[in-house]
Amino acid sequence: MSPATGHVLGVDSGGSGIRVALRPVPGNGPDLTWSSSVPVAVGERGVDARGLLGQVLPAARSLLARAGAQRCEAVCVGAAGMVSLGADLRAVLPSALREGLGVRRLALASDAVTAYAGALGQRPGAVVAAGTGLIAVGTDLTAEGGWRRADGWGHLLGDCGSGAWIGRAGLEAAMRAYDGRAGGSPALLERLREVFGPPPELPAALYPRADRPAVLASFAPEVSRCAPGDPVAADILRRAARHIAEAAAAVCPAPGPGRDATPAATGRQAGLADPADGVYGTGGACDVAVTGGLLRMGTPLLAPLHEELQLQLPHARPVTAAGEPLDGALCMAEALLTDSLLLPADPPMLHIVC
Repeated sequence: MSPATGHVLGVDSGGSGIRVALRPVPGNGPDLTWSSSVPVAVGERGVDARGLLGQVLPAARSLLARAGAQRCEAVCVGAAGMVSLGADLRAVLPSALREGLGVRRLALASDAVTAYAGALGQRPGAVVAAGTGLIAVGTDLTAEGGWRRADGWGHLLGDCGSGAWIGRAGLEAAMRAYDGRAGGSPALLERLREVFGPPPELPAALYPRADRPAVLASFAPEVSRCAPGDPVAADILRRAARHIAEAAAAVCPAPGPGRDATPAATGRQAGLADPADGVYGTGGACDVAVTGGLLRMGTPLLAPLHEELQLQLPHARPVTAAGEPLDGALCMAEALLTDSLLLPADPPMLHIVC
């Protein structure tokens, strides 16, 4: 490991806004953080790089000033849409961050990759990042295997089981009740009126919004609140749990030849894996973690999710995520600085600029 020192920056850009953190390496001081609830816009060129820089550069300079530092040695940017909509980010960010912050090493990653690093660190397994959107990624840490990905196709084509998916399904059930159609939920209709106003005005208020996924996701907690007493809302969360487990199953590395596929004891903290466990951990099971803001919905979602994970991934071992995507971005930036990054470079999932 290199004895390099300096400050590293982690960036987490998602559907609910941007978070930035600065860390000294070696860790002889606290992380400094900044956040904004304004998400980066998506336009004809994909995720708007200049819009991201317009928030990140002033925030980073402010954090550097607070730390008494002049530059960031390494940066990891984890962004929603990096894979499918990240062309502008990959074209603009390297030179802009080098000129603006003195960055020598840069990682441009899908937010799913930073979520993976935050949840499991640098060990094999699978992670579902479930927030406003949803994407699952898995890796065996080999260059040949790279990253396996499922979903993350946005609220119009996928993100099944995400906050936007749950919110949209809840609003649809409310509108069905308003129309008197089968499958409607009077309870969700009442919540729609409370949150958004008269139902006929909802399309005009929703469709023109550039942040439509976040608006849809804002209704997901209402579905969770109604679920204990409303079978329609409860069914929406059961279907969401099924989608989440399906995504995890699609990317989880299968046990290798001769390995025991029986899951070991569940609940072990993600950060406490023994390297001697090998690729699939103790007992030959693949570690699987679910992370993201969707977990805050609590038991109405987590109970059916636990059941679906057991049903669809009998060879896997659910573990608790050690940290969040911003933690993962910081750890990846630190690994860049110290030449200790093990996660496979596999553009556009993870692009390393030295």
